[in-house]
Amino acid sequence: MDTIDQYIQQFPNDIREKLAELRNVILNAAPEAIEKISYKMPAFHWKENLIYFAAYKNHIGIYPTSKPIIHFKEELKNYKNSKGAFQIPLNQEVPVELIKKIVEFRIEQVKNKKGLN
Repeated sequence: MDTIDQYIQQFPNDIREKLAELRNVILNAAPEAIEKISYKMPAFHWKENLIYFAAYKNHIGIYPTSKPIIHFKEELKNYKNSKGAFQIPLNQEVPVELIKKIVEFRIEQVKNKKGLN
């Protein structure tokens, strides 16, 4: 599997719709990001990897690194989460605004790290 399109196509329709929505939210928040497959997951790269996602049996895992998980801990309290990831159960809607804020936060993190502000 070489592309995010191929990744998404392997799932049933209802999951494909959620993955496509998630992809669009990320690309709208980071229009300069390059799509790729990394660690067998969809990844979005701008100067470095910003965020990954992957579908599983009961959830979609979102992997934005650890700082966004800490920064948005209040907004993530209703999601199972760990140091660098959180899970969206398949029976729930994609939290569009939260994903958008996390991606924008990651872009700011990268800009600060690379001295681009």
